[in-house]
Amino acid sequence: MTTVEQSVATKSALTVVNPGSGIDYELFLDCVHCGLCTASCPTYVELGDENDSPRGRIYLMRAVTDGRLDLTPEVRRHLELCLDCRACETACPSGVQYGKLIEPFRVAMESQTPGAKKTDDWFHRWILFGLFPYPDKLRRALIPARIAQTLRLDKLLINTGLWKLLPSRLGRLVTMLPKLQKTLPPLPHVLPAKGTRRARVALFTGCVADVMFRETHWATARVLQENGCEVLVNHTQGCCGAIHLHAGSEEPAREMADANIAALAGNDVDAVIVNVAGCGSMLKDYGHLWHDDKQSARAEFAAKVRDISEFLDELGLIPPTGKLNVTATYHDACHLAHAQRIREQPRNLLAQIPGLKLVDLPESDLCCGAAGTYNLTEPEMAGRLSQRKMKNILGTGARVVVTANTGCLMQIACEARMQGQVLKIVHPIELLDLSYRGESLTF
Repeated sequence: MTTVEQSVATKSALTVVNPGSGIDYELFLDCVHCGLCTASCPTYVELGDENDSPRGRIYLMRAVTDGRLDLTPEVRRHLELCLDCRACETACPSGVQYGKLIEPFRVAMESQTPGAKKTDDWFHRWILFGLFPYPDKLRRALIPARIAQTLRLDKLLINTGLWKLLPSRLGRLVTMLPKLQKTLPPLPHVLPAKGTRRARVALFTGCVADVMFRETHWATARVLQENGCEVLVNHTQGCCGAIHLHAGSEEPAREMADANIAALAGNDVDAVIVNVAGCGSMLKDYGHLWHDDKQSARAEFAAKVRDISEFLDELGLIPPTGKLNVTATYHDACHLAHAQRIREQPRNLLAQIPGLKLVDLPESDLCCGAAGTYNLTEPEMAGRLSQRKMKNILGTGARVVVTANTGCLMQIACEARMQGQVLKIVHPIELLDLSYRGESLTF
């Protein structure tokens, strides 16, 4: 094929690709391009490029859908750099449903574009898709990391900068690993309510969260028990599917969603409880992501999903009595504050812990850079955002940071280690659990 022929073929392929064809066009028209979203967008705040703002990306997606703009590598790059934090939805006075635009557009963009896919590389195939969604495999893969942490080799890698010699994403993964706690046993299938039973709930345990933060699942179960909830744990459940969906791999995400519904939808539960903001947002979106004969069952399931703070606030928290005499600051996880619109509920719960002083965090709802696996696939932008977040945290004077998402917990803890800061980064449910048990927070 001649150079001219190749150019024509490439142009033709770009023209054929139309990732917006399956999106309700009215969703594009909701945006009036007022620009009120720009100040809340992490990439625009950092880069100042209109193409990296929500309204700019909507313009690009609509232009591609209309056939006025080819899906060039430059256009793709602007869309791929979006963290999908959905802060723009909170800021938008017109009610633009940005998530319903960027998510299906990127899925279609990945599946329709000819040639090699970005998800075909070794990192997606073996790490993001082949390891993270499978707790047992991930647990085994972390055995060398546990040994390295015992021998303090992880600190050597970070303190000497040797991690930078690794492939960029692998090196970032090494720095992200939290201190791996002693492996707790799996939660039992049934945990009875304490006192009069007020509710019967299923607990979602997920994948990475169950490996890295199983202690948070135990804390969640104990707090639910203290509040009169019978807790059911089905061990056939698995990854929520967000890892695949956000990378543009739709079919595995759909299969994982249907498997979770089969595992969690029965037993006549009042709610499906989630303690990870990203997973909760994904589970709540099951009802509108795919349009097939199972859509109604997915929507019925999604309607029962509740974040733990949302559920306890609605139920009415039985106040804990143990004092925690610490000063903390709260970071709003994007998929809790923006995707699920849950802001006050965790603060309401924390306010009922005796002795706990909560100070405001500037730019609390600006993304910390975690964004699921974004901090691994886009380390440069993720690093800029985590440094910005840490500067704001240190400005509060608090030594305890509270946030309700595993990605945020790992991202902020990583930045603290890289800067040599001694902070305690915890899930709000862990503080409640300590207060109920009358225990102190240890650094």
